[in-house]
Amino acid sequence: MDQHRVEAPAPAKRLVLFVADGLRADKLYQFHPNPETNVPETKAPFLRSIIEKEGSWGVSHTRVPTESRPGHVAIIAGFYEDVSAVTKGWQMNPVNFDSVFNQSEHTWSFGSPDILPMFAQGASDPDRIDTIMYPAEHEDFGAGDGSVLDTWVFEHFTELLENAKSDPALYKKLHSDKIVFFLHLLGLDTNGHSHLPTSEFYLNNIKIVDEGIKKVTEQLKEFYGDDKTSYVFSADHGMGNRGAHGDGHPDNTRTPIIAWGAGIKGPNTVNPQGHDEFSADWQLDAYSRHDVKQADIAPLMASLIGINYPVNSVGELPLPYLDASESFRAQSTFTNTLQILEQYHVKQEQKRRTELFFQPYPGLTGAHSPEAVKKQVEALIQAEKYEEAEAECTLVRDLCLEGLRYLQTYDWLFLRSVVSAGYLGWIAFSLNFILKTFVSSNERGLGASRVPRTNNNVASATEEKLLNTLSVVVFAVFSVILTMKHSPPLYYVYVAFPVFFWNRVALERRELLAAISKTIQTYGWIKALGSVLGYIVALEILVYSYFNRGILSICFMFLALWPLFLPAAVQRNNTLLMVSWSLSCLGTSIFTLLPVEIDESQSLIFAGGLILTLSGLFAIWIVPTITLPIGSAEAQVQATTTARYVMGFQTVLIALSTIIVNSTVRSLVAHEGLPLLNQVVSWIILGITASIPFVYGARSSQHYLLRLVIIYLSFAPTFVLLSTAYEAIFYFFLASTLLSWLMLERKIYSASEMQPLSDALYTEKRSLTSSLSSSSAGANGSTAVTDARPAIFFLFFINVAFFGTGNVASLASFSLQSVFRLTTMFNPFFMGALLIFKILIPFFLVSSVFRVLGRSLDLPPFSLFLLGLATTDVMTLNFFYLVRDDGSWLEIGTSISHFCISSLMVLFTILLFALSDLLVGRVLVPVVGEGQRKKRS
Repeated sequence: MDQHRVEAPAPAKRLVLFVADGLRADKLYQFHPNPETNVPETKAPFLRSIIEKEGSWGVSHTRVPTESRPGHVAIIAGFYEDVSAVTKGWQMNPVNFDSVFNQSEHTWSFGSPDILPMFAQGASDPDRIDTIMYPAEHEDFGAGDGSVLDTWVFEHFTELLENAKSDPALYKKLHSDKIVFFLHLLGLDTNGHSHLPTSEFYLNNIKIVDEGIKKVTEQLKEFYGDDKTSYVFSADHGMGNRGAHGDGHPDNTRTPIIAWGAGIKGPNTVNPQGHDEFSADWQLDAYSRHDVKQADIAPLMASLIGINYPVNSVGELPLPYLDASESFRAQSTFTNTLQILEQYHVKQEQKRRTELFFQPYPGLTGAHSPEAVKKQVEALIQAEKYEEAEAECTLVRDLCLEGLRYLQTYDWLFLRSVVSAGYLGWIAFSLNFILKTFVSSNERGLGASRVPRTNNNVASATEEKLLNTLSVVVFAVFSVILTMKHSPPLYYVYVAFPVFFWNRVALERRELLAAISKTIQTYGWIKALGSVLGYIVALEILVYSYFNRGILSICFMFLALWPLFLPAAVQRNNTLLMVSWSLSCLGTSIFTLLPVEIDESQSLIFAGGLILTLSGLFAIWIVPTITLPIGSAEAQVQATTTARYVMGFQTVLIALSTIIVNSTVRSLVAHEGLPLLNQVVSWIILGITASIPFVYGARSSQHYLLRLVIIYLSFAPTFVLLSTAYEAIFYFFLASTLLSWLMLERKIYSASEMQPLSDALYTEKRSLTSSLSSSSAGANGSTAVTDARPAIFFLFFINVAFFGTGNVASLASFSLQSVFRLTTMFNPFFMGALLIFKILIPFFLVSSVFRVLGRSLDLPPFSLFLLGLATTDVMTLNFFYLVRDDGSWLEIGTSISHFCISSLMVLFTILLFALSDLLVGRVLVPVVGEGQRKKRS
């Protein structure tokens, strides 16, 4: 693409960019009580004096994801980076891009090794950008005060100017025009993560940054002796109250921007505008507030020092900040428009070459075509009609941005149609697969059948050949179209999926139709339709729970009443179990009503550890006596003793974890750092407890109840170590609810089979044998409709695991403080892995219980998982059409997160099944006796 810059002399010779990583706009502009006098005061007196006397200010609105790399790319390069950069940790460039630094004569950057290298490595001339970085080890969240990172930056900036006095080459380079100084200030982000943005550490860090900026401006005035320096101060993202960021919450997307110096307009006190409720308590009502989009900062900086605008920038030059002649303002706006128009022109030509019937964006045709615009604006500028030129450029620039979006979404209708067809095809295909594989006319709903049977519901050879030919033709036609459009390989996959799925559904449609017909004959069309609608309504409720966690609490309250509607055969002699279910549901319902953002609480952490310890003691007392293995009395005594020793050891580790984590929290709160002994012990506990389920009982057959308790106790210490508040208590209530659900489902199944549960135990191999004999004998009736209940319960508990202690759609809702018990050194992937491991623990419990439930109901492996998997894409389709690219960034980011999570549910469910098979695949489960089964044949 052609590059564009303002040909007129620039107002500044040099630019200083300060980026206070993780600084929220409100925390900078607000007054805060003095800790000693309690008198409200500003933490940034110098920057406030700039607002009142010299410069312009406002709020810079960022986009999701609110992370350091995307934020810096938007500020310095002027475009919003694709989220695929997360695969590089937002540290290395997925693709090279143009930036203000790249276009400058020379740039000196100071700060973090996580940010500076990405702009140097992507530069057309790497020698043009100097990076002065502190070691990565300095980024320690447990080291106390993170402001030392900012002090390091200011000191090394001073050192640069001092070195120039004795280095003629450096002195000459520093006196060149079009140079940039970039000071990346990471202290606020570090203190925000470590101590929260409401802490004195965070607020005092603002004061340190303010003092450092004041010193830099004084040093540059003395060094250069002129007023040709422009200053821009902003932040890459904000910070949530829990010390995290990443999502579209306003606390994360609203950052400050203050500009002053050469070429920057002074404060407007005549008719101050731009204020709203957000700035009501800042006491800045007398000065106009000019908000910008984060990408708008890049063209402002390019205009100030007269360099080429970054070629990929979509930023709009913020004219209220620019103090220059009318001619310069008009030319700057025209250059900004030409640069964005160039992007539109290039992308339009690319699209025109690949589309059969291309329709250009209507807004940029005729009088607003690129050629016409250039001639018209140039004529206005030559005629010195600068205001008209600015207005025309602003209009065309907005049309260009709309045109870029038009080209970006040109294929949306086609893609949405194909993807929707794929999802619907998958749902129909997987349901048909379940019917074909697990359900037959003479067997129980999802009971396994491996007995060969004659299937008259398949297509004939002629029909199969016709359908296959039609499918090939359809795919070939779409492939030709995609080839002509130069579509990426993924588009062929989008087309292949629906073609394959609907082909298989059409070939085996009679199986599905026969099952529907049989269900209607068995239950009547009203009950069958009601069951289907009820299942869909349940799925829609789960969809709504993604937006309002409280709906899960309402569901739990209704589920607490479930025992009242159970058959009398189940209610008899199961009072304690039903009471346990109801109390567990009511207890678990509390957590989805609690706020996501809650301060760290040592009392809640201790309470959670105490509850888990007591549950371990109870398990030691009761579980071994009701899970005796098959064998001699001596073998039973030995197994019971071993089980008690193992559970006792696990319980000791839970108690030790509770002590360790409280000691660590006290040390961190006192800003004494992470004690080495505590860190080592915590890692040892984590390693031991995580390995117990895979060492003890993994290769032998244990009673299912003993096995589940071992798994529960194994992950409990990890949950305690990584808790910041009520997470460990939630873990206990969720586990008790899941266990009660499993026992109730077993009782319901026993009652439906009209016999008590047997004390006999079986392994997976024997269950298949039993299924074979019962199926071949016609032992079981068709109960496929009732098998849907466990599947919907599974999806419900998965959602509870999603939202029990936070919002998995936004990792920012989980506090990073939890990982500080194990490491305080900044490492995004490592810390993220620990956080995700903590989040996944409830899913391990849900999948293990669900796997045992399938065994308890005489179902083959993966059948219940597959039923839930087949229907979960009903939720995915909801989220697919709820994805937004307009509105607030909170809404946009949330909608995208929900769709991604739901889309990955297929893979996630398969992984959960694999893990559950590893954890509980060999457990022994009491089954209905063989002699009793034959009576029902």
